[in-house]
Amino acid sequence: MAASQPLIRQPAAGDDMPSVRSVRVMLVDDSLVVRSILERIIDQSPGLSICASVASAGDALAYLAREPVDVVVLDIEMPGMNGMTALPLILERAANARVLILSSNCVEGGPAAIEALALGASDTLAKPGRGSFSGRFSEVLTDRIRSLGEQPSLPPVALRVAERPAPRVPPAAIAPDQPLECIAVAASTGGIPAFASFLAHLDPRIAAPILLTQHLPDAFMEFYAKQIATMTSRRVLVAAAGMPVEKNHIYIAPGDAHLLVVATGRRREIALDHRPVANGCCPSADPMFDSLAEVYGARCAAVVLSGMGRDGADGAARLKAAGGTVFAQAPESCVIWGMPGAVAKAGIAAATLNPDAIALMLGSFLKGRNRP
Repeated sequence: MAASQPLIRQPAAGDDMPSVRSVRVMLVDDSLVVRSILERIIDQSPGLSICASVASAGDALAYLAREPVDVVVLDIEMPGMNGMTALPLILERAANARVLILSSNCVEGGPAAIEALALGASDTLAKPGRGSFSGRFSEVLTDRIRSLGEQPSLPPVALRVAERPAPRVPPAAIAPDQPLECIAVAASTGGIPAFASFLAHLDPRIAAPILLTQHLPDAFMEFYAKQIATMTSRRVLVAAAGMPVEKNHIYIAPGDAHLLVVATGRRREIALDHRPVANGCCPSADPMFDSLAEVYGARCAAVVLSGMGRDGADGAARLKAAGGTVFAQAPESCVIWGMPGAVAKAGIAAATLNPDAIALMLGSFLKGRNRP
């Protein structure tokens, strides 16, 4: 098999039967040696099948234009169009495919991994040296591919850029008759750059603590916290149980627990909840919003940013019922208008705006802070 001639496999008869359906995997890597090793690993794993093995992003996009794929295993460093440049194009072309970045640059929790997740990759894995592809690596790789491939298709609410109707809800007037004591943010795919934009435009006079639930694996959270700390003068922490909730702080939910706030007298502190929730997310924004509805009520503002699915919609409804104010990111600036779309369509959001505009809208609460 020459590198210039990609491996394209036609589905065998019966492959489309639900009882025997395999996860269709595409490999995108310029190394013929690496592709050959990965093909052997994946083909020997029950429930997985290679549908295409190509040497360039261009070949991958051409294949995706005519055939469905469940999981794309994508390298970053390739001649011509690299993996990071190709990633958004692949996600747009392959409507329901998940992308696993497999690259020597993607050290767990490192900057390349965070960037890939910010651009919409579902998972990342560090590529081992050529003599280390067997054993534990093979198991981890096939387990992750199988997990991604067995996830349900994107729900109808998760509209991608090319499919959005892009409605724009006019901002509702905010009556800041309560001081702003807490800001809660929910985000998933596309949420990392959205939160950065929000934070950059937030009035520095707003000292309310920020609680952030961003869907990321636990191993990434410490690096992500350090990344956020470079953007703000606030103190940024991965949340731990018992931490006091203080002004000018940002608390990030760990990747293996839901972030809550509990009140003991006048003291507010962090609590972590490991129980599964109905939407399957961990961390999930729904428990976070639920706890803030109870503790802060009308003194809390929630912001739901780009992300797949509808995590946060139920909790945001309860927060609104308690008097809180909810904002949703506008579809034109989202990678996926799933989470904010669910909030906007349910009529929960006071305004549907881009992240910078949401931050500016929160400045309206400053009028209420200084009231007697």
